[in-house]
Amino acid sequence: MTIRFPALFGMFLLCLFSTSGQASAPANLTILSYHEIAERKDALVPEYAVTPTNFIRQMDWLKNNGYHFVSMNDVLADRAGKSHLPEKAVLITFDDGYRSVYTYAFPILKMFQAPAVIALVGSWLEEKGTVDFDGRTIPRSDLLSWSDIHEMTNSGLIEIASHTHSLHQGIIANPQGNKEPAATARRYLTDSQKYEDEISYRKRIIADLKTNNAVLRQHTGNSPRIIVWPYGRYNTTVRDAAIQLGMPIGLTLDDGANSINTPLYGLRRVLVESAMSLSELNTEIATRNADLSDNDRPAKIMHIDLDNVYDPDPIQQEKNLSHLLDRIVAMGVNTVYLQAFADPDGNGAADALYFPNRHLPMRADLFNRVSWQIETRTRVKRVYAWMPMIAFQLPSTNAAANDKVATEAHQDGHFTMGYPRLSPFSPVARKVISEIYEDLARSATFDGILFHDDVTLSDYEDASPWALKTYQQWGLPVSLVDIRNSDDLLGRWTILKINALDNFAMELAAVVRREQPDMRTARNLYARVALNPRSETWYSQSLDNSLANYDFTAIMAMPYMENETDAKAFYQDLIDKVKEKPDAMGKVIFELQATDWRNDHLIPSEELAETIRSLYDAGVRHVGYYPDNMHHEHPDPAVLRPVFNSKPNTPVLP
Repeated sequence: MTIRFPALFGMFLLCLFSTSGQASAPANLTILSYHEIAERKDALVPEYAVTPTNFIRQMDWLKNNGYHFVSMNDVLADRAGKSHLPEKAVLITFDDGYRSVYTYAFPILKMFQAPAVIALVGSWLEEKGTVDFDGRTIPRSDLLSWSDIHEMTNSGLIEIASHTHSLHQGIIANPQGNKEPAATARRYLTDSQKYEDEISYRKRIIADLKTNNAVLRQHTGNSPRIIVWPYGRYNTTVRDAAIQLGMPIGLTLDDGANSINTPLYGLRRVLVESAMSLSELNTEIATRNADLSDNDRPAKIMHIDLDNVYDPDPIQQEKNLSHLLDRIVAMGVNTVYLQAFADPDGNGAADALYFPNRHLPMRADLFNRVSWQIETRTRVKRVYAWMPMIAFQLPSTNAAANDKVATEAHQDGHFTMGYPRLSPFSPVARKVISEIYEDLARSATFDGILFHDDVTLSDYEDASPWALKTYQQWGLPVSLVDIRNSDDLLGRWTILKINALDNFAMELAAVVRREQPDMRTARNLYARVALNPRSETWYSQSLDNSLANYDFTAIMAMPYMENETDAKAFYQDLIDKVKEKPDAMGKVIFELQATDWRNDHLIPSEELAETIRSLYDAGVRHVGYYPDNMHHEHPDPAVLRPVFNSKPNTPVLP
């Protein structure tokens, strides 16, 4: 598989063929992903070509270090309980079907009696003289011949997998002309200026997989039972289609370990790259099998307003995007929180969205373009879509437009959010919000969701009829005054609201994961919630609940916003509170403010850098800042990058 699209990391899906909901099981299988076995000067894709000498060294190293070569039959027997995989089991795989696999790898596989899986692209093998190889022409002879394939499969060592028929390519996936993986992107039809609909998309996928199965069956006598997704991209539509067509096993390039609980449709592989040394291969395997996740790799985060990139002039908008990409590269961050909604009036709620959807105006079809450019033109590992959960201002004609959070009268100075929000207790509003998230997931490629700071309800909210009905079902009075007048009832109500909000966030995450299986979750949390448990009542937020429900909790560590006079003491108090929670440092992001919104003063870059440095010294693992003011070149990358670089990206093995 020629990798020209960012590889996915860490599949987070419910197991289809093993029990779900169990604790993490130890790794019992390593799968290696190779491409070409060729000298770099002869390779079609040099960065993924392993030289014949290095391939021999790697096979020899695996054998001498206690690894046992296994086949997919061995894996399935282990899953069925018929036999157990040996310790340090390893399965070898090859993507794309290069002829160098037959010339250089096959003899070595026979010597080491190492089974392997080879994934074939049917459209390439059907060509006669030349092949359109991801946009360039190569001789057909650079790929495996059918006689090569027959010889290898007849050896009993090689199993053939589908690499799709014609999905190993990019297709136009937005108005700006970006090419994205054909298996998961909805084709943008330039003639009609529309995206293909879901029915057409599914028909295209099924037709392709059927065609490739027929090609492989015609030439080998067998239909494949394994699908290897081009560029590592798939979703529930393509996964379900593959399963229905007899391919329940899916090989990915996802991060993380393979245990007995890893779903067969999401088996993870270590990508072996051209320059990988034996030491690096050892580290990569050990890191994967320790099941280290993003939480174990320090996150260095830019939180970006897409409103600052948008411009009604497309030429200026592209200039803004180019400038943003340069800033991201200069800053050296590895994670971006990217606004997917438009909030031009700055009231904290979405007036419009930056992606096609069913319920709100689209200010511009921009999120797809920017997220893809960030993933492909910078070294950022993960792009999160920053989205409200309930702060949407729907058009008056929408069925849920008036299903809003109701705030009771309160004394001046008492906390209330102030954002216009839809009631999370209204079934109609929940359906609309769910559809907005579904549209987001289908419209772009991204890696996570950051839930906005609107995931909150004060002790004077929500007094809407849908909320009151829910409270009654919870066994509470329908009067918020009565609830507030009883410490016992207030405590119960607070816990139930916290869980209701978090449960809705998890429902929305599940909607997105149908399209983005690797999707991670993060949520903003007010610092007061971490510093003072009594404030849970005012916010309907809880640090403990956030740690339990979300992959990351981004605490808004913003002393100026909190009117703190001693910023250092504020940060230290936060650190102490987080450290009280087991393993919380791996899941908490300290999100700093780059602007003092009380007076719109830009906080000096030197102050931000010193704060980050002190947080790192105190044991903080993940740090971000908001906002990035690209038009004022603030913060200064020359000041922040050195301190970000002081925190290594590689996790420390346990």
